Amino acid sequence: MKNKLLMMIALAGTVSVTSCKKGLDENAYSVLLADNFYNNKNEVLSAVLRPYTHANAWVSPSGQDGWWRAAELSGDQLAWPTKGRHGEDGSKWKRLHYHTWTTDEGGLNQAWVLMYWGMGLCNSPIENIEAKDAAAMGITQAEKDAYIAELKLLRAFHYLKIMDLWGNVPVVTKVGTPAKPETLSRTEVFNFIEKEIKDNINKAPKLSRQMMGRMSQAGAYAMLVELYLNAEVWTGTPRWDDCIAAADQLINNAGGAQNGTMALDPNITDQFKTTNDLSKEVIFSIAYDYKVANFSSNWASEFYHFNQSSIYGGAVNGNDGIVVVPGVYTTYDAADQRRSNWLLIGPQYRFEKPDVAVLGSEEYNLQPLVFVDNIRRNKTGSTVSNMSEGEENSGVRFNKYKLGNLIAGPNNTPQPDANYRNGDWNIYRLTWVYFAKAEALMRKNGGVANATAVQLINDCKKRAFSDADWATRAYTTSTLTMDELLAERGREFIFEGFRRDDLIRFGKFTTGIWWDHNPTSAVKSLYPIPQRQRDLNVNLKQNPGY
Repeated sequence: MKNKLLMMIALAGTVSVTSCKKGLDENAYSVLLADNFYNNKNEVLSAVLRPYTHANAWVSPSGQDGWWRAAELSGDQLAWPTKGRHGEDGSKWKRLHYHTWTTDEGGLNQAWVLMYWGMGLCNSPIENIEAKDAAAMGITQAEKDAYIAELKLLRAFHYLKIMDLWGNVPVVTKVGTPAKPETLSRTEVFNFIEKEIKDNINKAPKLSRQMMGRMSQAGAYAMLVELYLNAEVWTGTPRWDDCIAAADQLINNAGGAQNGTMALDPNITDQFKTTNDLSKEVIFSIAYDYKVANFSSNWASEFYHFNQSSIYGGAVNGNDGIVVVPGVYTTYDAADQRRSNWLLIGPQYRFEKPDVAVLGSEEYNLQPLVFVDNIRRNKTGSTVSNMSEGEENSGVRFNKYKLGNLIAGPNNTPQPDANYRNGDWNIYRLTWVYFAKAEALMRKNGGVANATAVQLINDCKKRAFSDADWATRAYTTSTLTMDELLAERGREFIFEGFRRDDLIRFGKFTTGIWWDHNPTSAVKSLYPIPQRQRDLNVNLKQNPGY
């Protein structure tokens, strides 16, 4: 079972903490908790855990404009097209898809506010806990030091993702000081993050069952892997050996594990089911406990059709929004179980009555709902395919994470899921670390795979194939090219938030062509600093080219 006490403590503290939202648009760097909030261990824990519940809003597909949407909807795998009368939304999704965003983009401004707000939710307890005597807070000095280290690592995670999107940004470590911070270069921000991680990694707890969903030594090593994997893009200096070294720390279990010893899960579903808290390979996640705390991920609103609940036997539908870009589905081998398990295509049937079709409600009202690998007005016979021409059934759908079922299946199989909506959203998992190490090895070797790189990727990929099929699907040093590695990264990490960075690192983000998207300007590798933030802070410098 999950550590439900911690989740309930975090949510109990929400009322006391979230009053700081007032005035965020005026100053995104000022987030202060009440001075009298740290009188016992539960109050301290509530402040420590509060940034995690907030991170749900920006780091996952939560129904809000945060890091995840900017990281995925600008890439070559996912899109939110207009489908009939739904999804136009002021053309915001088209601008992300076509890389035509503006400096006054509301969604990017909201992402900035959410992420800096989260950073402030780290700064405030860091200041308060550092300033108070451990005994007066009802904790030991060792606990105090560990909480501070954990929060500083979590703050570094916020800055890593802020730097990912905008590059040149302010770094603020004190609440409201300075009120109008100056922009630092991406290299300076990178160096700050690296130092924070190195200074605190050994002071933080190792990952364990009790630290599930929290920043730990394992999460810190994963951040280092991400920093060094992207260091050449982010600073101009490659750090492949450092990337390999940080990856090895995780592979060798140096940072701990949430279930025993860190290891790849034996199949491709353990990381995404409603009991993925039992996964051995999850390193850092947003943890949910719907049964106890009524707290769950909101990704269904992003991905699910209006009538999706009939398909999986639950109670949550969606906005019929994000779909897979046409053609991505066919990049998966027909024998690849990721295609059949993680993606949804074709005629849809009721969960409890698999011979009864689920019906549409828009263009296909009262007609069988059939998800198709195209985005066009099939109902009228049109062959025009772009972000404006969708129907309610357009696009292959998300099926990677599972909500579980509330009702029984046919003949009571399966039974209702006792962990309905309890699944966690993974931020880092060991499979991603294997891929990062393999890429670093290949880049060190002039883009050529050696036996170790091949083994790392094969160890991950073979889980998606039967033993009989795998014999002809394994990579070799000649077939695992850089282009193939990028393609395999796409197949493995679809929906997980890494695609924009992958495309940038492989030189494809602004030069690539996919579906109806054409090459754009190199400046689009960074998002513009939101104009609304520059209006509030004259010290913010705009990124080049905007």
